[in-house]
Amino acid sequence: MDSQFGIAHVWAQGDFVTKTVAVILVAMSLASWIVIVIKALDIMRFKKYARNAQDFWHSADFAAGLNKLGEQGDNPFRQLAIEGREATAHHRKTAEHLHDSLDVSDWITRCLRNGIDEFTARAQSGLAVLASVGSTAPFIGLFGTVWGIYHALVAIGMSGQSSIDKVAGPIGEALIMTALGLAVAIPAVLGYNALVRGNKSVLNRLNSFAHDLHAFFVTGTRLNVDTSKPGAVVTPLKKGA
Repeated sequence: MDSQFGIAHVWAQGDFVTKTVAVILVAMSLASWIVIVIKALDIMRFKKYARNAQDFWHSADFAAGLNKLGEQGDNPFRQLAIEGREATAHHRKTAEHLHDSLDVSDWITRCLRNGIDEFTARAQSGLAVLASVGSTAPFIGLFGTVWGIYHALVAIGMSGQSSIDKVAGPIGEALIMTALGLAVAIPAVLGYNALVRGNKSVLNRLNSFAHDLHAFFVTGTRLNVDTSKPGAVVTPLKKGA
């Protein structure tokens, strides 16, 4: 590209507002890519935990199942299993408070739901950045274009030269800001949609695991574990810690 045109020339010739818009767009792009990379790695890790969760039900007892889930502190499946165990033990050992008079099924459901809600909030953190970038970056770029066109037209009017070669350059340079805004917004929108789908997949597996945990702690069995035998009930685990 000719050195007289392009982003470098826009930056060199731009005023404070143009440079501020460009810096904002670059910062928004960096923030969105950081969120995309970090959250994508998190989803990959959570999906690995979900695969390991299938081995939990093929353990001799609950302690062995926890070992198969792993020792990672950020494993939502391990945390959910521990919360369910602690909820069951708490309900059976004390009845001093109002919430302890709840039915054991309701109490375990409440504790498991709290665990899922906490993970959901953690999984969705950062997505607001992508949503904000995707929705505002095009308009910020458009503002930079309008500002650039205005000043280009003012400069052309003051010079008294209105030929196409004198108009095309400044106007084309101003339009670069719109292109930059779109270049920032499109990855943010695509990344947001991909991360939402990934989180939904993990949450579906976590909800299914929580349902099985609830059945196990209440009845001592995991329900419907064999899809080839509808209604099948097995007891692969013992409740001993």
